[in-house]
Amino acid sequence: MSTETLTTSTAAMRTPRELRRARGAATTPAARVRLVIAHVCIYIAALIFVSPIVYAFFSALKPNTEMFSMPPTLIGSELRWSNFVDVFAYGPFVTYIANSFFVAILGTLVVLVVSTTAGYAFGRLRWKGRDAVFILFLATLMVPAEVLVIPMFQVMQWFDWVDTYQALVLPFAFGAFGTFLMRQFFRGIPYELEEAARVDGAGPIRSFLQIILPLSKSAVAVLAVFTFLTFWNSYLWPLIVTVDYDAHGTLPVGLASFAGLTGTRWDLQMAAAIISMIPTTLLVIVLQKHLVKGIAMAGLGGR
Repeated sequence: MSTETLTTSTAAMRTPRELRRARGAATTPAARVRLVIAHVCIYIAALIFVSPIVYAFFSALKPNTEMFSMPPTLIGSELRWSNFVDVFAYGPFVTYIANSFFVAILGTLVVLVVSTTAGYAFGRLRWKGRDAVFILFLATLMVPAEVLVIPMFQVMQWFDWVDTYQALVLPFAFGAFGTFLMRQFFRGIPYELEEAARVDGAGPIRSFLQIILPLSKSAVAVLAVFTFLTFWNSYLWPLIVTVDYDAHGTLPVGLASFAGLTGTRWDLQMAAAIISMIPTTLLVIVLQKHLVKGIAMAGLGGR
């Protein structure tokens, strides 16, 4: 008897109730109602979160005199697509974008190297005082970044790094969040894989590079996105440590340049804000698959 004939005979022997169970609980009226309600709630929540972005986009197309018109309107009297072009003529916006890309990419690479290696040391290697050191390292997460601004600025002065790129990158490249995230993910990887590699003669460095890291692509993607967003949206520290904004200013600092003594160009500021959102939005879309998988698996360790 063929496989298809056997499958058909088995299905024919099932009762209607068993067939409904086999198709899934979503076929029942109550389950369909719950599914519809869940989708409606999701769509409403998505609309609530997207509405500010939609309003900002159409505000970027309004004339500046209509930004605060009463009653408020979503679309102005005309659609000024030229606002997106005028942004680049208003100031060194190209320099702001280039600086943000350079700082965010370099900072992300440094954080990935530091966090993966430190997470491997805390999560996979056995050495005396490991847990105590990790607890002290993790305790730094409780210190607000605003408290560290003045000490970090003094350190930058001692190194003569004020108004330099290294001052924008290095102070936040050794945080505990990335190390904690990678440690938790590494601890969820079976130790038997690493032990088998050591039997074949692989040392800790080779095991880390050829076994642990390839299995941790999703967690690395999550950390890369979070780190990139942090550097890209950082405002307070670049505002303090940068002197020549036209040369080393980043996008968040550049957005503030549209407010001056003679008034604020809200139309251009909205257009610049929309432009600044494009790289991060594309990054999240491209790495969406890895983000979902990494967030779901990053906290499953705990050996």
